[in-house]
Amino acid sequence: MFSIGELSRRTGVKIPTIRYYEQMGLIAAPDRTEGNQRRYSKDGLKRLSFIRHSRELGFSIDEIRELLDLSAHPEQPCNDAHQMAARRLADVQRRISRLQRLERELERISACDAHTIADCAVIETLADHSLCETEH
Repeated sequence: MFSIGELSRRTGVKIPTIRYYEQMGLIAAPDRTEGNQRRYSKDGLKRLSFIRHSRELGFSIDEIRELLDLSAHPEQPCNDAHQMAARRLADVQRRISRLQRLERELERISACDAHTIADCAVIETLADHSLCETEH
């Protein structure tokens, strides 16, 4: 059995976040000692680790809830899980593409060799979006 502090240390999830996940129903409210301290089992630790890793991969609370529901039925096909991962991947790829466009534009405008603000490509481009060479 783990205290909430130990659970936090082992998973890297902050205590208020653990409490939030309890309120959201992602993790069950733990047993409590006579002194009213939370005590989590190894299953609670595994579940919180699952949630943390899912969050790191960008899954929403609702998606994590669905993934947890899927994981409760190990005999079922994993098509739904694959589809959820594929949607996350597509979203990440869109974001990477957007960030690459931003990178190119920032490289372009930061290469400005003007000596005064009046001639500065950074200031001009920020003031007039039509001067951007990439859509972002």
